[in-house]
Amino acid sequence: MKKYASLTIAGLLSVVGFSANQISTEDLNVISTSVPILIVSPDARAGAMGDVGAASLPGPNDIFWNPAKLAFMGKKKTSLSLSYTPWLSSLVPDINLAYVSFQKSLGDRQGIGVSMRYFSLGDINFRDDQGNSTGTFSPYEFSIDGSYALKFSEQWSGGIALRYIYSDIAQGQVVAGAQTKPGQSVAADIAFFYKSRQINMSNGQKGTALFGVNISNIGAKISYSESGRSDFIPTNLKVGGGYIWQFDKYNKVGFYLDVNKLLVPTPQVITDDGDTLGDPTDVPPLEGMIQALSPGAKPYGFNELMREFIINVGAEWMYNDLFMVRAGYQYENESKGNRKYFTIGAGIKYNIFSLDLAYLFPANQTVRSPLQNTLRFTLAFDLGGMTSAE
Repeated sequence: MKKYASLTIAGLLSVVGFSANQISTEDLNVISTSVPILIVSPDARAGAMGDVGAASLPGPNDIFWNPAKLAFMGKKKTSLSLSYTPWLSSLVPDINLAYVSFQKSLGDRQGIGVSMRYFSLGDINFRDDQGNSTGTFSPYEFSIDGSYALKFSEQWSGGIALRYIYSDIAQGQVVAGAQTKPGQSVAADIAFFYKSRQINMSNGQKGTALFGVNISNIGAKISYSESGRSDFIPTNLKVGGGYIWQFDKYNKVGFYLDVNKLLVPTPQVITDDGDTLGDPTDVPPLEGMIQALSPGAKPYGFNELMREFIINVGAEWMYNDLFMVRAGYQYENESKGNRKYFTIGAGIKYNIFSLDLAYLFPANQTVRSPLQNTLRFTLAFDLGGMTSAE
């Protein structure tokens, strides 16, 4: 049986969760999971605002950001959204993320939606230990979602999403002596959303406060071989707040803040003295979620827990709900990945069509984003004559 030593496959496997569970330095202790593409922003509107969405105004891609927002679509509203994101476009031409979302209101208190995410890793030439080609394959991953949301009151709603995940990154090859297989899992999201009554100010201006929380990808671990090893999927806690300031008849600005935390155990650390710090990470998913929020389970306690939160901020100026300009920023601690970037973008709506664009700039030169120097697109169809949520 051949052992495949392709650097390409090794890189892919490290991305989707085959990395080691122990890291020997406090300076770099990154939490890794399988299928990380599940938490990558799929649409250009949120992508232009620094990847915020837990508490932004309801839109055609709420299934991903906060399914509870589906209940605030309004009566007789239906939307279809198509998004396309080139991946590592400066290096390869055939890696991309595609996303399709369909949402429909059921009266003025309920909403449903379905979506599909497809991540193509392009054509990859597999090689054996001697460097001989064993064929060209096309690894890919996809997920299919179904969502439902219900208003509890005029201000509060709750939502759930169910998800099937399929990841075929090794195409049945032998990696490190193990026969691989496609990974499969199921997961769920639990979400809540709040939208205040409109606040009327003395100068005639208006305001609306927003709040949202979404615990996504709560589900079973995923395995890529018969060896018995399985890896966490990216269970994530997202908490967000927003404020919409309407300062005249035509102009309003939205300000948004999201805080993200992976609900996956922190890798253990081995000190120079050979001591092991941190709890074991080979635990069931529910116990892993508890460990993720417990300072006592971290190698360096409360300080490390605080370093694991990712901060996203974004803003959106809207003119007559027809033209939008957006910007945002993400911050991640250096020891947890150091993914820091600025985003900008714009959107335009005409009749039932809307087009959103997003562009990403890295905020540091030490960590390169696969999305930098890439233009992302989302085309949405307002099939029910849906207007911007007021």
